Amino acid sequence: MLRLPAVAGQFYPSNPAELTALIRDYTRAHPHQPPIPVRACLVPHAGYVYSGHVAGAVLARIALPRKIIILGVRHYPRGEPAAILSSGAWRTPLGDARIDEPLGEALKKACPLLSEDSVAHSTEHSLEVQLPFLQVLAPGFTFVPVALGTVQFESLVNVGEAIGRVLVTSKQNVLLLTTSDLNHYEDDTKTRVKDRKAIEQLLALQPRGLYDTCRNEEISMCGLGPAVVMLTALNALGVKKPELVKYATSAEVSGDRDAVVGYAGMIWHE
Repeated sequence: MLRLPAVAGQFYPSNPAELTALIRDYTRAHPHQPPIPVRACLVPHAGYVYSGHVAGAVLARIALPRKIIILGVRHYPRGEPAAILSSGAWRTPLGDARIDEPLGEALKKACPLLSEDSVAHSTEHSLEVQLPFLQVLAPGFTFVPVALGTVQFESLVNVGEAIGRVLVTSKQNVLLLTTSDLNHYEDDTKTRVKDRKAIEQLLALQPRGLYDTCRNEEISMCGLGPAVVMLTALNALGVKKPELVKYATSAEVSGDRDAVVGYAGMIWHE
């Protein structure tokens, strides 16, 4: 199966040279810090003009491995609630990114909740916008895409524990790349207050705390499910060192402080 680009020319440039140059600009954010191996990262998935600088700052910090699991959001009410693709490739203006079939099969075997489903992935942008960054920074990488809709906390834990089991037994380094934007469409001051509460739970590696905080404080974090899965897997791996690399809101680009979206870039390493 070849999954064609759905948001090229909208969320990011469709011209290969322009796209590559833009990613190079975004990843020059930390020129004096050598890349380090990490177990997981959190990056946003808005249009590059708004959040590309945050994603670039994170990915510039990482010594990217050859294998990557991308945990994204299912923004649209179509397809399975926990959708995986375990074969084929995804096309971007920079070429085709190949799905890692052995890793995908291992994840499905470890977690029956993950369903093979191309429908949930067909127009989903949260995973797609990560691929050009990886194609520029880690040519030849393979990946497994997972799109998560609204599912119960217990199911998210089930998926996270299964991913943790796969990563514990993997003989190769695998990056867990999780994507989420934070609070949506409130004013800049309120968004920063809410986002800080979510970030505190992410830094504390508290999946239940993050889930409850977002629900109780009405924090519209679109990637809450993927983040809960990631934190659960990290706890299974014994990862203890979080780092907030960069935080921003869309107001810093748009100038509109009345209805903003928050973006956090984070890494977790041992």
